[in-house]
Amino acid sequence: MIFPSQKKNNRTVRVLKTPKTDSSVRKVFISKSVAQCLIALKADQDEIKEVLGNEYQDYNLVMATTFGLPIGDSYLRTKMQEIIDALGLPDVVFHSLRHTSVTYKLKLSGGDIKAVQGDSGHAQADMVTEVYGHILDEDRRKNAEMMENAFYNKENLNPQMKGSEESGNTIAVPDGVDAELLMKVLGNPEMAALLTSLAKTMKV
Repeated sequence: MIFPSQKKNNRTVRVLKTPKTDSSVRKVFISKSVAQCLIALKADQDEIKEVLGNEYQDYNLVMATTFGLPIGDSYLRTKMQEIIDALGLPDVVFHSLRHTSVTYKLKLSGGDIKAVQGDSGHAQADMVTEVYGHILDEDRRKNAEMMENAFYNKENLNPQMKGSEESGNTIAVPDGVDAELLMKVLGNPEMAALLTSLAKTMKV
Protein backbone atom coordinates (compact mmCIF):
# COMPACT_ATOMS: atom_id res chain seq x y z
CA MET A 1 0.00 0.00 0.00
CA ILE A 2 1.30 3.45 -0.92
CA PHE A 3 0.12 6.29 1.28
CA PRO A 4 -0.64 9.67 -0.29
CA SER A 5 1.98 12.36 0.24
CA GLN A 6 1.21 14.87 2.98
CA LYS A 7 3.09 17.67 1.18
CA LYS A 8 2.66 19.11 -2.29
CA ASN A 9 5.39 18.45 -4.86
CA ASN A 10 6.91 15.81 -2.59
CA ARG A 11 8.06 12.71 -4.47
CA THR A 12 8.82 10.78 -1.29
CA VAL A 13 6.06 8.37 -0.33
CA ARG A 14 5.49 5.98 2.56
CA VAL A 15 4.80 2.37 1.78
CA LEU A 16 3.12 -0.29 3.94
CA LYS A 17 4.28 -3.82 3.12
CA THR A 18 4.96 -7.15 4.76
CA PRO A 19 8.04 -7.38 7.01
CA LYS A 20 11.29 -8.48 5.37
CA THR A 21 11.90 -11.41 7.75
CA ASP A 22 9.68 -14.06 9.33
CA SER A 23 10.90 -13.13 12.82
CA SER A 24 9.43 -9.65 12.32
CA VAL A 25 5.93 -11.17 12.31
CA ARG A 26 5.41 -11.96 15.97
CA LYS A 27 3.04 -11.74 18.91
CA VAL A 28 4.05 -9.14 21.47
CA PHE A 29 2.79 -9.14 25.06
CA ILE A 30 2.28 -5.67 26.51
CA SER A 31 1.73 -4.45 30.04
CA LYS A 32 -1.65 -3.39 31.39
CA SER A 33 -0.59 0.27 31.47
CA VAL A 34 0.42 0.23 27.80
CA ALA A 35 -2.85 -1.49 26.88
CA GLN A 36 -4.83 1.20 28.68
CA CYS A 37 -2.93 3.91 26.80
CA LEU A 38 -3.76 2.24 23.48
CA ILE A 39 -7.42 1.93 24.43
CA ALA A 40 -7.51 5.65 25.27
CA LEU A 41 -5.78 6.45 21.97
CA LYS A 42 -8.33 4.38 20.04
CA ALA A 43 -11.17 6.26 21.76
CA ASP A 44 -9.61 9.59 20.74
CA GLN A 45 -9.25 8.38 17.15
CA ASP A 46 -12.91 7.33 17.02
CA GLU A 47 -13.96 10.81 18.15
CA ILE A 48 -11.78 12.44 15.50
CA LYS A 49 -13.22 10.14 12.81
CA GLU A 50 -16.73 11.16 13.78
CA VAL A 51 -15.87 14.87 13.62
CA LEU A 52 -13.90 14.76 10.36
CA GLY A 53 -16.16 12.31 8.56
CA ASN A 54 -14.94 11.65 5.02
CA GLU A 55 -11.92 13.89 5.57
CA TYR A 56 -10.41 11.22 7.81
CA GLN A 57 -8.39 8.68 5.83
CA ASP A 58 -8.83 5.44 7.74
CA TYR A 59 -6.00 2.98 7.09
CA ASN A 60 -6.62 1.08 10.35
CA LEU A 61 -3.35 2.34 11.86
CA VAL A 62 -2.67 2.13 15.58
CA MET A 63 -0.55 5.28 15.44
CA ALA A 64 -1.77 7.91 13.00
CA THR A 65 -1.90 11.65 12.40
CA THR A 66 -5.04 13.67 13.01
CA PHE A 67 -6.25 12.80 9.50
CA GLY A 68 -5.38 9.11 9.71
CA LEU A 69 -2.07 9.09 7.83
CA PRO A 70 1.08 7.37 9.13
CA ILE A 71 3.31 9.34 11.51
CA GLY A 72 6.67 10.28 10.03
CA ASP A 73 10.01 9.52 11.66
CA SER A 74 10.94 13.21 11.71
CA TYR A 75 7.87 13.94 13.84
CA LEU A 76 8.87 11.23 16.31
CA ARG A 77 12.40 12.60 16.57
CA THR A 78 11.09 16.12 17.15
CA LYS A 79 8.64 15.09 19.86
CA MET A 80 11.19 12.88 21.59
CA GLN A 81 13.71 15.72 21.63
CA GLU A 82 11.09 18.02 23.17
CA ILE A 83 10.56 15.52 25.99
CA ILE A 84 14.31 15.10 26.51
CA ASP A 85 14.84 18.86 26.70
CA ALA A 86 11.86 19.40 29.01
CA LEU A 87 13.02 16.75 31.50
CA GLY A 88 16.74 17.47 31.19
CA LEU A 89 17.56 13.94 30.07
CA PRO A 90 20.69 12.82 28.17
CA ASP A 91 20.43 13.01 24.39
CA VAL A 92 19.51 9.65 22.88
CA VAL A 93 18.02 8.50 19.60
CA PHE A 94 14.58 6.93 19.24
CA HIS A 95 16.09 3.46 18.70
CA SER A 96 17.59 3.72 22.19
CA LEU A 97 14.13 2.90 23.56
CA ARG A 98 14.45 -0.57 22.05
CA HIS A 99 17.81 -1.16 23.72
CA THR A 100 16.43 0.09 27.02
CA SER A 101 13.45 -2.24 26.77
CA VAL A 102 15.59 -5.31 26.06
CA THR A 103 18.00 -4.40 28.85
CA TYR A 104 15.29 -4.06 31.49
CA LYS A 105 13.51 -7.22 30.35
CA LEU A 106 16.73 -9.17 30.72
CA LYS A 107 17.24 -7.77 34.21
CA LEU A 108 13.65 -8.27 35.36
CA SER A 109 13.39 -11.79 33.91
CA GLY A 110 16.63 -12.91 35.51
CA GLY A 111 18.33 -13.37 32.14
CA ASP A 112 15.54 -15.27 30.36
CA ILE A 113 17.07 -14.84 26.90
CA LYS A 114 14.44 -16.92 25.08
CA ALA A 115 11.54 -14.85 26.41
CA VAL A 116 13.28 -11.56 25.63
CA GLN A 117 14.19 -12.80 22.15
CA GLY A 118 10.51 -13.37 21.42
CA ASP A 119 9.72 -9.71 22.09
CA SER A 120 12.81 -8.17 20.52
CA GLY A 121 12.52 -10.15 17.28
CA HIS A 122 16.13 -11.32 17.19
CA ALA A 123 16.31 -14.33 14.87
CA GLN A 124 18.64 -16.25 17.17
CA ALA A 125 19.07 -16.26 20.94
CA ASP A 126 22.82 -15.86 20.57
CA MET A 127 22.20 -12.50 18.91
CA VAL A 128 20.72 -11.30 22.20
CA THR A 129 23.66 -12.57 24.24
CA GLU A 130 26.13 -11.06 21.77
CA VAL A 131 24.62 -7.58 22.04
CA TYR A 132 23.42 -7.63 25.65
CA GLY A 133 25.77 -10.17 27.21
CA HIS A 134 27.38 -7.49 29.38
CA ILE A 135 24.05 -7.06 31.19
CA LEU A 136 24.07 -10.72 32.21
CA ASP A 137 27.74 -10.46 33.19
CA GLU A 138 26.85 -7.72 35.68
CA ASP A 139 24.35 -10.02 37.39
CA ARG A 140 26.88 -12.85 37.41
CA ARG A 141 29.41 -10.59 39.13
CA LYS A 142 26.82 -9.65 41.74
CA ASN A 143 26.05 -13.33 42.30
CA ALA A 144 29.75 -13.99 42.85
CA GLU A 145 29.90 -11.18 45.41
CA MET A 146 26.85 -12.55 47.22
CA MET A 147 28.43 -16.01 47.33
CA GLU A 148 31.58 -14.44 48.76
CA ASN A 149 29.60 -12.68 51.49
CA ALA A 150 27.40 -15.68 52.23
CA PHE A 151 30.00 -18.44 52.35
CA TYR A 152 33.54 -17.06 52.60
CA ASN A 153 33.31 -13.90 54.68
CA LYS A 154 34.76 -14.70 58.12
CA GLU A 155 32.12 -12.77 60.04
CA ASN A 156 29.24 -14.21 58.07
CA LEU A 157 30.43 -17.78 58.62
CA ASN A 158 29.85 -17.38 62.36
CA PRO A 159 26.31 -15.97 62.58
CA GLN A 160 25.07 -14.92 66.00
CA MET A 161 22.28 -17.26 66.97
CA LYS A 162 19.99 -15.94 69.68
CA GLY A 163 17.87 -18.37 71.65
CA SER A 164 14.53 -17.37 73.06
CA GLU A 165 11.66 -19.49 74.34
CA GLU A 166 9.14 -16.96 73.01
CA SER A 167 10.55 -16.07 69.62
CA GLY A 168 12.66 -19.15 68.85
CA ASN A 169 16.03 -19.04 67.07
CA THR A 170 16.88 -16.02 64.93
CA ILE A 171 19.86 -15.21 62.75
CA ALA A 172 21.32 -11.85 61.79
CA VAL A 173 21.53 -11.88 57.99
CA PRO A 174 24.30 -9.65 56.54
CA ASP A 175 23.38 -6.96 54.02
CA GLY A 176 23.34 -8.11 50.40
CA VAL A 177 22.77 -11.76 51.30
CA ASP A 178 19.64 -13.60 50.20
CA ALA A 179 18.06 -14.51 53.54
CA GLU A 180 15.93 -17.30 52.08
CA LEU A 181 18.91 -18.89 50.34
CA LEU A 182 21.05 -18.63 53.48
CA MET A 183 18.37 -20.28 55.62
CA LYS A 184 18.03 -23.12 53.11
CA VAL A 185 21.77 -23.72 53.24
CA LEU A 186 21.89 -23.59 57.04
CA GLY A 187 18.85 -25.85 57.15
CA ASN A 188 20.91 -28.59 55.54
CA PRO A 189 22.72 -30.36 58.44
CA GLU A 190 25.68 -31.40 56.31
CA MET A 191 26.14 -27.94 54.81
CA ALA A 192 25.68 -26.24 58.19
CA ALA A 193 28.30 -28.53 59.75
CA LEU A 194 30.71 -27.79 56.90
CA LEU A 195 30.25 -24.03 57.22
CA THR A 196 30.67 -24.18 61.00
CA SER A 197 33.88 -26.17 60.60
CA LEU A 198 35.21 -23.70 58.05
CA ALA A 199 34.30 -20.78 60.29
CA LYS A 200 36.29 -22.25 63.19
CA THR A 201 39.38 -22.79 61.05
CA MET A 202 39.19 -19.25 59.64
CA LYS A 203 38.87 -17.46 62.99
CA VAL A 204 41.73 -15.05 63.77
